[in-house]
Amino acid sequence: MRERHAARDVRRAREFEAFVAGAAGRLLHAATLLTAEAPDDNPHARRLLTRSLAHTYVCWDRLRGEDPYDRARQYLATRFAREVRHRRRGPGRGRGRPAGPLAGLGPRERLVLVLRLYEGVAEEQAAALLGLERERIRTVCDRATATLLHAPARGAREVPGAPGTSGARRGQR
Repeated sequence: MRERHAARDVRRAREFEAFVAGAAGRLLHAATLLTAEAPDDNPHARRLLTRSLAHTYVCWDRLRGEDPYDRARQYLATRFAREVRHRRRGPGRGRGRPAGPLAGLGPRERLVLVLRLYEGVAEEQAAALLGLERERIRTVCDRATATLLHAPARGAREVPGAPGTSGARRGQR
């Protein structure tokens, strides 16, 4: 009986290692997008990933045909949402301004955008996961997409006299 348990544990460890080898990169990228950290400096995203993988490992034997990637992604998203909701930043605790590609978005917008566009989660599933109405998911996703599409490029400078800039207003009398 002891040999059977040992063999099961070895098989479980191998299956989980194979899962991590295939899924960790994509999950880390999703976590980095969520936290709006720079890809080469993402300690919060790495902590989220570690917690998500640890939770998935604990639940591994109970998955019973369920997709482990879905479970890990679900935990990652809900953990991020919970941390954002309960974050209390005291003096000196912040890491400064986010630097990732989604830094211009709020946490909820990043979460919905990553789930819908990067991960391909259906509106209904995202709504159920986040406890929001389907229409709210659509609205947040549309607003976040519009914000990204119409945001000025990083490092772009204001052109004096261009329409819509303060230089144009100064030039008009």
